[in-house]
Amino acid sequence: MELEYHPELRDFTLRRPQLKLLEDVPLPDRVADNWEMVKNFQAKPDDLLIATYPKSGTTWTQGIVDLMNQNGDVKMCKRAPVYERIPFLEFFQEMLPSGIELIVKMASPRVIKTHFPIQLVPKYFWEQDTIVVARNAKDTLVSYFHFHRMNHRLPEPGYWPEFFQTFLHGQVSWGSWYDHVKGWWEEKDKHRILFLFYEDIKENPRREILKVAEFMENVLEEDVIEKIVHLSSFKVMKDNPMANYGTLPMGIMDQNISRFMRKGEVGDWKNHFTVSQNEDFDEHYERQMGHSSLKFRNVL
Repeated sequence: MELEYHPELRDFTLRRPQLKLLEDVPLPDRVADNWEMVKNFQAKPDDLLIATYPKSGTTWTQGIVDLMNQNGDVKMCKRAPVYERIPFLEFFQEMLPSGIELIVKMASPRVIKTHFPIQLVPKYFWEQDTIVVARNAKDTLVSYFHFHRMNHRLPEPGYWPEFFQTFLHGQVSWGSWYDHVKGWWEEKDKHRILFLFYEDIKENPRREILKVAEFMENVLEEDVIEKIVHLSSFKVMKDNPMANYGTLPMGIMDQNISRFMRKGEVGDWKNHFTVSQNEDFDEHYERQMGHSSLKFRNVL
């Protein structure tokens, strides 16, 4: 499948990036070096932005939105890999078109993804519709660690204890989880932002899908809603090469190390945190989040 979409990458192994600070946010050097192109990008009035911290339900939300836009037509949702159907705004990589190059070729209405904290989102997006999905910090940390292990588009993660500390102090790509989720949360009532929680989608996908439909002003027939619930389930998406990044070669994402869609569970952090790490994390979390009205489940 990978050669059908990217035959030029047959023997290509990607250089892992270094991190560069951009307005105090660490970003892969490919992103930071192309910042002016991102900063000057102009949105269209009917663009929809999906904004998440990495490994917080991004691809899941992309799948739901695309199914909604295609009225549950599974063939249409397999027309191309998800990263081409809903491009990544800050994607820059040699030998492949940038996210912006893909976006400008798209017909409206366009759906675009970003991992930027809100202060880095181009100003033209501020009045557009945005769907934000946030996931509890502990599960995000575990998922992000495994994602680093297999994804050559991110720096080497080191061993688990090392990455644990790096994440805790916001020294990973796209910066602090705390700053990211609090930043979007604090702006959600000032703009057209639908703020969803990963744990809520997991608990009751139909309920959360209906929230997305209402926000997008989509009226869906009952059979279409059921199709979307089924086709956006973790099991179905994990087996779908158009969703699971199976179209990319091992030199970019080595899914023999870890699957792109690995577990999708709530509470998997309990299989990774030591007692001491959990105590340290809880203390740090309370300092960072104790005064925020943003509350997550499955953290403590």
